[in-house]
Amino acid sequence: MKRVTLIAVTILLTLGGAQAADRPVGRSDATRSVVYARHGMVAAAHPLAVEIGLGVLRDGGSAVDAAIAVNAALGLMEPTSCGVGGDLFAMVWDPSSGKLHGLNGSGRAPAALTPDLVPAEPDGTIPVYSPYAWTVPGCVDGWFELHEKFGRLPMARLLEPTIAAAREGAPVPRVIAAAWARGAARFKDMPGFAEVFMPGGRAPAEGEPFTNPALAATLERIAAGGRDAFYGGETARALVAYSDEVGGFLSLDDLAGHASEWVEPVSTTYRGWTLWELPPNGQGIAALQILNLLEAFDLAGMGRDSADLWHLLVEAKKIAYADRARFYADPAFAEAPVAELIGKPYAAERAKLIDMDRAARSVEPGNPHLGEGDTTFLVTADRWGQMVSLIQSNYTGFGSGYVVPSLGFGIQDRGALFSLEAGHPNVLAPGKRPFHTIIPAFLGEGGVPDMAFGVMGGDMQPQGHVQIVVNLVDFGMDLQEAGDAPRFHHGGSSEPTGTVMTSGGVLHLESGVSPEIRRELLRRGHLIVEITPEVFGGYQAIRRDPVTGVYAGASESRKDGMAAGY
Repeated sequence: MKRVTLIAVTILLTLGGAQAADRPVGRSDATRSVVYARHGMVAAAHPLAVEIGLGVLRDGGSAVDAAIAVNAALGLMEPTSCGVGGDLFAMVWDPSSGKLHGLNGSGRAPAALTPDLVPAEPDGTIPVYSPYAWTVPGCVDGWFELHEKFGRLPMARLLEPTIAAAREGAPVPRVIAAAWARGAARFKDMPGFAEVFMPGGRAPAEGEPFTNPALAATLERIAAGGRDAFYGGETARALVAYSDEVGGFLSLDDLAGHASEWVEPVSTTYRGWTLWELPPNGQGIAALQILNLLEAFDLAGMGRDSADLWHLLVEAKKIAYADRARFYADPAFAEAPVAELIGKPYAAERAKLIDMDRAARSVEPGNPHLGEGDTTFLVTADRWGQMVSLIQSNYTGFGSGYVVPSLGFGIQDRGALFSLEAGHPNVLAPGKRPFHTIIPAFLGEGGVPDMAFGVMGGDMQPQGHVQIVVNLVDFGMDLQEAGDAPRFHHGGSSEPTGTVMTSGGVLHLESGVSPEIRRELLRRGHLIVEITPEVFGGYQAIRRDPVTGVYAGASESRKDGMAAGY
């Protein structure tokens, strides 16, 4: 079997590499220019959602107002990635106070669900597309927490454009249409899915308008009654009745008791720049750990057309992800040694594990006590200098595949990322938040967070954040080039669900990585497998010039979206 795999890889290198060989690896062929504007900016994965956000900014809304409006629109227009049945994380730069705020809007496991009730998969994990993977949806509460602190316009104004679009129909663009078709093939027989997301018995085609009157009604109740209209009342009763009908565990008490949490972002420095992430139960600190490992190496001297660079990036990722599998969990249940994990002394010790000539097949978690997903991502910025980095997700595309027809949205499967291993920090427990993949970020030079950015896509996110930072800092790319440059994705690391890497994992490389680099990485022991483009994630970014105040925006060329300002 190994010989067949290597032959297949060689053929793919020969066929796929020839086309890429004409493209310089050191700098990308940017598909679009950086967008500039003075008064406000929005970047998101759907152009119509971007326009809705700009309308909010023009009407005097804050960046937070725009972010909520854009996120609501994406729940209708990009249900393949997000919606009110999922979770939310956000970071807000507030220039008036000079403070970066973090919000953890992730939901908790039902009180009635315990590990002994879960029929584990053969690898010991929780079934992904099942009610056992449900957690309380945190998105709507996250909106209201953000709005209470930073909102300027009424919530009804922010939701109105999406309510209208849900009734009138929003055309489906190309990338989302393709993801929709894949989701429909998987979930067509799941309770309620076809009724909401397959009008006429099929997924909407590219350019075809999609309507969701049930979602419009759900949003109207939220606009009129606030968060309690989602976590109580008609919506909550319908959600719990559906849960009871299909064997779920959600209760009215689970919904009523949900609350988001304001948290302090954590950071590390990298060659004079600072990267801010949110602490666990998310995976953001993995990006900080990877950058700490890389700082000891001369990446610019290696160059992007060097196999050493790509090998180093992958090996650093493996080391950080071994710790991610062991320590990242809900801090209310298992306190992670965050300060030690993201410390420079710990990175110096862990960097000694990197063998520049051989790919590691397994990596053990370290002892930080030396002294002791599909997702959508959006960014917004307003005339007052407020900037928002917001990420929101159902986890695996349409989530669990279970959809409440009367409400117009599906239920996330984020709980699949719990472990079932007794004693594991991330083990499933009633009222506990699972390990989370979605992570917003800020970057800044000289200690000022003047760039909101993120890279969507499951375990791609920390490794994606690192590649963006390296492209900007080490290779001097502009905001758009940093996202368009070819990426790697490494999968198969040890996971917080309890699975363990024993064979080095699998490396995926985009077509812009040369055949010469691929051959050398194969020689060093990396298993390279070709894969569809969506695994490499989706990037959005806004940066504010500290001198002129002008905003620069960039949007993922691999997605349907755009950056726009006014």
